[in-house]
Amino acid sequence: MPYGEKSKEQLIEFSKKAFEFFESKRVKAVIMACNTTSAIVYDELKDKYNFKLYPLIQSVAKILAAENYESIGVFATPATISSGAYSKNISKYNHDIKVFEIACPEWVKIVENDEINKPETFDSVGKYMTEMLKNNPQKIVLGCTHYPFLSDVLLKFAEEDIFINPAEAYVKYIKDDLSKLNLLKSFQNKGNDEFYVSSEPEKFIASGRKFYDVNDCKLMV
Repeated sequence: MPYGEKSKEQLIEFSKKAFEFFESKRVKAVIMACNTTSAIVYDELKDKYNFKLYPLIQSVAKILAAENYESIGVFATPATISSGAYSKNISKYNHDIKVFEIACPEWVKIVENDEINKPETFDSVGKYMTEMLKNNPQKIVLGCTHYPFLSDVLLKFAEEDIFINPAEAYVKYIKDDLSKLNLLKSFQNKGNDEFYVSSEPEKFIASGRKFYDVNDCKLMV
């Protein structure tokens, strides 16, 4: 961590190991819930495995492009911004939307280290918000899974309805697609949650509790 500062070669290697593990588990689909790996890795590995692969940025871009927005801002990691993934993928479906992309390299570490309420965090968020708002975007995409955890700080600088958490549209897109492919499982009988962690399981549990009840889940290392 953080992925946003890793090289393309590192990201591909990490993802290959994860995908090979998932393939050994005979999964039907893999959700690439990381903006950075969606931006950097997806095109390299998309046709090499026997499961359905859902990249976050490419999936959400279709949804954003279908809206009648004139301009969209994107906050994301340096790797995602350098790739231009949001602007490239949105333009595939709608050339008329202007996309303004700004890298926020400090934000992942702020969330990971639970430093959200520190004065330095307000300074960092204020700096990037000031830069973004100069472009007058209609919406601002929080283009990293960590960034929605900064919502309380972000709301000091703009109204709530300007921000888009892409995870919400992403989940609906996946559910609808699995349904079309007849791959959506009935939830009459609840399955099991298992988390496989590459390292530092104790840290994973501590972080995971911020957004999910991990206490009753199986944790494999």
